[in-house]
Amino acid sequence: MDLILVNIIDGLVTGLLLFMLSAGLTLIFSMMGVLNFAHASFYMLGAYFAYQISIALGFWMGLLLAPLIVGVLGAGVERYGLRRVHQYGHVPELIFTFGLALLIEELVQFIWGKNQMPYFVPDALNFSAFAIAGNTIPAYKIFMIFISIGIFIGLLYILTRTRVGMIIQAALSYPRTVEALGHNVPLIFMGVFGVGTALAGVAGVIAGPVLGTFPGMAFVLGSIVFVTIVIGGLDPCGAHWSRRC
Repeated sequence: MDLILVNIIDGLVTGLLLFMLSAGLTLIFSMMGVLNFAHASFYMLGAYFAYQISIALGFWMGLLLAPLIVGVLGAGVERYGLRRVHQYGHVPELIFTFGLALLIEELVQFIWGKNQMPYFVPDALNFSAFAIAGNTIPAYKIFMIFISIGIFIGLLYILTRTRVGMIIQAALSYPRTVEALGHNVPLIFMGVFGVGTALAGVAGVIAGPVLGTFPGMAFVLGSIVFVTIVIGGLDPCGAHWSRRC
């Protein structure tokens, strides 16, 4: 029984980490109808930015600032990249995101090198929360679980209980109607894309100290994320604004 509890906690940590990545990627797919192959690369950027910020300002400032930086970069990618190739169909979009993933990986290696970065758990959380059957549960894993649950509750509340969430959902399903009501649909799409990449950045910030911060981290977790969202279900025709399906 104790061993089962340990495995449940480890499974929660991994599952909720995949949730943060999958939620942003699924939202982006529903918005634009394209699988963003560079999504895991934003996860990697979150870890590297947090590491760099933590050197000067500490882990907590990295947790705050790194996702914001990644979100701004993601919004810029949508505005000046994906939006330009969107009109040419799915294949150019896939090629663009795949090339972007390779570019980000090369830039990371050029700036930080190919070795794993010394990005560690903060001292405030570097202790055992409790022990089960001789197995200690790090406090940092409990912290990861609470962060993920908090993000889930926040997203659920925003998308279902606020005016902003209603506009986003309407824009995903009925963009022309929303635009006729005076809302800037391209701006909404850019914002949602930025939030999706910021979620990936948060996952990178909190996973980097545990899973390692190295250039191949996007590939390691990225393939699992795509399997997760495919099994969980994709709705390419239900919310695609151009209705190409």
